[in-house]
Amino acid sequence: MDDQNKNLLLATGLSFVVLLIWMAFFAPEPPAQDPNLAQETVQTANSGVSLPAAEAPTTTATVAPTTQPADDTASAPRIPVDTARLEGSISLLGGRIDDLRLKDYREDLSEGSDIVTLLSPVGTSGAYYALHGWANGTGLEAADVPGLRTLWSIESGDNLTVETPVTLRWDSPAGLTFRKTISVDEDFMFTVSQSVENTAAAAVRLAPYGLIARHGTPSDLKNFFILHEGLIRMTDGELGEVDYDDVADLELGEANTSNSASLDVAENGWIGFTDHYWMTTLVPQPGTAFKSTATYNPQSDIYQAVALKPTLDLPAGGSLEASSQFFAGAKEWEAIRTYQNASGIDRFLDSIDWGWFFFLTKPIFAVLHWLNAFIGNMGWAIIGLTLIIKAILLPLAYKSYVSMAKMKELQPEMEKLKEAAGDDREKMQRGMMELYKKNKVNPAGGCLPILLQIPIFFALYKVIFVTLELRHAPWFGPFADLSAPDPTSIMNLFGLLPFAAPAPESILGLIFLGILPLILGVSMWLQQKLNPAPTDPTQAMIFAWMPWVFMFMLGTFASGLIVYWIANNVLTFTQQYLIMRSQGVKPDIFGNIKAGFKKSSKADS
Repeated sequence: MDDQNKNLLLATGLSFVVLLIWMAFFAPEPPAQDPNLAQETVQTANSGVSLPAAEAPTTTATVAPTTQPADDTASAPRIPVDTARLEGSISLLGGRIDDLRLKDYREDLSEGSDIVTLLSPVGTSGAYYALHGWANGTGLEAADVPGLRTLWSIESGDNLTVETPVTLRWDSPAGLTFRKTISVDEDFMFTVSQSVENTAAAAVRLAPYGLIARHGTPSDLKNFFILHEGLIRMTDGELGEVDYDDVADLELGEANTSNSASLDVAENGWIGFTDHYWMTTLVPQPGTAFKSTATYNPQSDIYQAVALKPTLDLPAGGSLEASSQFFAGAKEWEAIRTYQNASGIDRFLDSIDWGWFFFLTKPIFAVLHWLNAFIGNMGWAIIGLTLIIKAILLPLAYKSYVSMAKMKELQPEMEKLKEAAGDDREKMQRGMMELYKKNKVNPAGGCLPILLQIPIFFALYKVIFVTLELRHAPWFGPFADLSAPDPTSIMNLFGLLPFAAPAPESILGLIFLGILPLILGVSMWLQQKLNPAPTDPTQAMIFAWMPWVFMFMLGTFASGLIVYWIANNVLTFTQQYLIMRSQGVKPDIFGNIKAGFKKSSKADS
């Protein structure tokens, strides 16, 4: 068996060992079950939602119902929202942020495609909204605090823009005056500043809260194991992720599930729901105590995330103020990083699903993002990233290929050892070890670059699949979306004819591959031809089929990933050829190709 092929098999085996060790010792543990969860929750009347107590165990605050009929929602007055990146409206019924669309993003690449809708009001399919208010502590009836069906009035501002915030007002029957000022920045962050004045004669207790409600499971879930979709939260530096399927297990009154979020008071953090590219997140003011939790109501089919601050005393004639933020938009790396660094939102970049190999995915994406900003094209940025990775690994590659070249020189002596040892394997192994030691050759030296490429490939696959910046990112010609499979095929003359190739998941799509997978297979095949085929017929057949098997396996992968692999193969071929030539070994590429064809013709006959 050829030594390079041995190294390839060894590297493949070792890569699986590395992954198994990582999963066994470094994979994140599920959140520990909280035995006090049942005592720390409060059932809100008619709401179908369990919330953490503002002050356990004696004083609690309750939140207004999250279920309501849809008949009065459409007729409620609204305040328009209009920025360079957002459009929508705020309903005065409840003061909800429940209508929001992202101007910079469209549903697909077809002409006239609608812009992406993120939030939608009750009564529409997949209602999704945010509410900020004051939870009832003590001394008040449910009707004395604003809820989902409270009709607010406009105190100031007719349109919500970056320059013009709006202020809503509601006067409680108990003599409380509630105000809610909503502002928005140039990207995706809303700031909600609340105040309440007590003009009554008695003191009361209230707790400010933020709430995100989502009706039904999203219809466009990817349900792919490398992507998290569902609840996401940060609690004093600890990231928590619960898929929608697992959030659905948090039925009301149940406190016996390890999927329940910890209810300990946090000083820094956030909570919300994340999809593939979009996210909504409640962000309490950093450095202020709050509790966060999530529930699912199977009767109303509503998911809910809540950030609740401690109950506060409001004396007669006094006032209270509270401020928090609400992120609703695209998971853009640059915008989220700015919020993390400039606004002090704890580890907000971890809202992007970097995965277990975050120590690779984060720097890989940062470099890719910088290259894309510099070059202005994500396809060429991927090729530039490949050049940088190959340059970093060049010292290891050089040692590897030098070792492989020396192994080539030792082939005649190794053949003599095999003839002399016969069937005595122990004698053969002893002789080969002495030969390696004498010539200072490491037989495993050639597998390290291959071994390192495997986690890098997995990390880049994660980056291309997960990050928004690759969505609808064009390269050239027919390659208009590097996060999607190759859109070309022999059936449309590889993009020359003006109609679509077969769907990647269809039988025809699996057979009639695009131009990129075909180039990938050819590049792998040429890389193999730098060395003679193994003498063993079975091994030779396996390695002869390997490029074409990979070609079909990766044919439906994101085209950006295939661009990386093709560039990597071309660079690897060039490096190996030049280094082997520098060591006095001249690869006979055309001779190896001819020998391969001769073996194939003999096998057929």
